[in-house]
Amino acid sequence: MNKDYFTSEVIKDALVAVGEEMFNAMIRTSMSPIIYESNDFAVGATDARGNLLAQGNGVTAFLAMLDTAVVATLEKYSGDGDIVDGDIIITNIPYAGGGSHLSDVVIVCPVFFEHELVAFTVNKAHWTEVGGANPGSVSTESTEIYQEGLQFNFLKLYEAGSINSVLEEIIRSNVRLPDSTLGDMHAGVAAAKVGARRIIELFRKYNRDNMIHAMQALLDYGERMTRAELQKLPKGEFFAEDVIEDDGLGNGPFRICVRVNISDEKVIADYSGSDPQVPGPFNCSFTGLVTGTRCIFKAITHPEIPANGGCFRLLEVICPEGTLLSAKAPAPVSIYYEALIAAIDVMWKALAPVVPDRLPAGHQRSVGATFVSGIHPDTREFFVMGEPLVGGWGASTTLDGDNGQFCCGNGETFNIPVELFESRYGLQVDQYAFHNEDGGAGEYRGGKGVVLDYRVTSDEVHLTYAATRTESKPWGLHGGREGSNNYAQILRHDGSIERHHMCTSVSVKKDEVIRIFTASGGGVGNPAKRSEEKIKEDLKNAYITGEQARNDYGYDPE
Repeated sequence: MNKDYFTSEVIKDALVAVGEEMFNAMIRTSMSPIIYESNDFAVGATDARGNLLAQGNGVTAFLAMLDTAVVATLEKYSGDGDIVDGDIIITNIPYAGGGSHLSDVVIVCPVFFEHELVAFTVNKAHWTEVGGANPGSVSTESTEIYQEGLQFNFLKLYEAGSINSVLEEIIRSNVRLPDSTLGDMHAGVAAAKVGARRIIELFRKYNRDNMIHAMQALLDYGERMTRAELQKLPKGEFFAEDVIEDDGLGNGPFRICVRVNISDEKVIADYSGSDPQVPGPFNCSFTGLVTGTRCIFKAITHPEIPANGGCFRLLEVICPEGTLLSAKAPAPVSIYYEALIAAIDVMWKALAPVVPDRLPAGHQRSVGATFVSGIHPDTREFFVMGEPLVGGWGASTTLDGDNGQFCCGNGETFNIPVELFESRYGLQVDQYAFHNEDGGAGEYRGGKGVVLDYRVTSDEVHLTYAATRTESKPWGLHGGREGSNNYAQILRHDGSIERHHMCTSVSVKKDEVIRIFTASGGGVGNPAKRSEEKIKEDLKNAYITGEQARNDYGYDPE
């Protein structure tokens, strides 16, 4: 065993830094705003067995999708010599390790040192286009996976250092934005190679035995720190249930539930009793369920330390195959993220009453992902815009909820700057503001959602939009009120207003407006206890109306 503790610590920090360098390389080299602006991707490194060593910032909901992608790669290429130096594997299969939906493409790069497989670097990024029936490869109407785009079943994109030109041409010929799609693919490869080079440099500098020991020590550190926090949690069994309103095809509502058992040794999250997988594209694979559960587990144990596989040794996830949260092929999964976020939220709902110092009330619970495609009015080139939307988070027992934040599944993601947005797409942002729709009242108020107006400047565009919490609302705590709903409107030329909670490729003409409302979070505590000072401040900021002040708080502003 390596007795040089300080060298081991230096190596551990260097491995974490590898993830950050990969993250920055991806931003610098990608071609799509959803990656280099929104940061809809994740990068990381594992050991030779697929244990997560480090993961850079980015999408929280990819927290179980890098290491499981490596494990699935090792299962497919299990023979001696099946993986060689210079190989790079590509996959987006939802039902296997690393899977979410087809737009999230994983690049797996094996790392060899002196002819020995010692690690993997991994990149998972949302490609704006992977083909399929609809622009942006997203649909609320798909009924099977084959309608949603190309599938890469752990294929070798590079073999012994040489690119698979046939696979590259298949991609080019089957996506609507070949240049940016292939550019993002090569950006993923570049980020993975950067990480691989850094790991090899570390092996050369510190030697093999020190590196292997440091990798194991990093994993053990994650477990040790997590176990210490686990001891502080209340022990027992906690239950919650909720609904997903619709599957995109008009079916629903669908029940999801979880029973969380916390002991001194582990946390068991059992989702048995959730409804079977659905005909529409709101299904989530078991990999997605695991990553969602990891998000809450990390939040209630030790969110400050960098995530690695050791942090999750004390977590067990149970769900029978074939549910809405553990779908099997060929179920459609285009909008999987809404079910994943619902799984996070229902575990959050079960635990928030007993760990109020770590979990607030319910939030907007939706990515609110909005996709608009059309011909740019100036360049006459085809565009696909896709971005997540911010909404309101729930209040805590001491603070109002955060306004205008991304949902729990997004993590370190961002909206596309308006200046870039308007130059790249046939849309103009007329309004981007916090709304004052009713909801979220409490001693501590839920965070405010936003209203966002896209005015169409192209001759015609097509809107695809999907959300949950369109009928159900973010939950409050300790007497706090529920939040508000997510929904979209289209303001037509004739003055009519169409309301959608989901839609696919709806035509919107020039100078018509796409208006998106995102939900406000749930409140905490009896609204009657809210201070007059805070009510006045809310009125000043137009977070609430005079009528809401009277009805919710018993305060007359006149």
